[in-house]
Amino acid sequence: MLLDLDGTLMDHDRAADAGLRAWLPSLGLEATDAEVARWIALQEPHLAAWRAGRISFAEQRRRRLRDFLGTDGSDAELDAVFAGYLAHYERGWRIYDDVADALAVIAEAGLRTAVLTNGARTQQLRKLAAIGLGHLDPVFTVDDLGVAKPHPDAFRRACSRWGLAPGEVLSVGDNHELDVLGARAAGLRAVHLDRLGGSTETARVASLTELKDHLR
Repeated sequence: MLLDLDGTLMDHDRAADAGLRAWLPSLGLEATDAEVARWIALQEPHLAAWRAGRISFAEQRRRRLRDFLGTDGSDAELDAVFAGYLAHYERGWRIYDDVADALAVIAEAGLRTAVLTNGARTQQLRKLAAIGLGHLDPVFTVDDLGVAKPHPDAFRRACSRWGLAPGEVLSVGDNHELDVLGARAAGLRAVHLDRLGGSTETARVASLTELKDHLR
């Protein structure tokens, strides 16, 4: 089983929200819902450029800061500012309550697990260790594969390195486009983890503990 990390194993949204609200006052900004929403809205365009290989991971952070603050600065200055947010964000890293039970069910079914994440390898390994999942292996990242989800090659390369055919692997994640549609395009089976509800996907679960109905 190929598991996503952020939003699937770790509660990224809660950590990001708490981190932002603690960090914004240090910039002289109010931690309002509007400011949080503006930061989140600026994230995806720059992450998309990084996933496409047009900019580095560090550069996508800098560009997000430039857009958010409406100012510029040297790379070193922007990196220092972003480090303030990261410090607060990292304090909020938490595992979802359903993960331990789900991993136990998967293990009992005799299935192997791996992680496929669009994050940078160093940070994602630190996340897994921080939330008590450092034992999960292998972990495939954009840095390893040279391509990001939802590109089918991200899934194909992960399966190849894992020594499994795509048709033998089930992808599970919270992002329908990245974790489900991309996986199916590569020949994997896929289930949408729809924690918030509202998905029209037929192969969906509201909690990882419901995965037992999709194991075979």
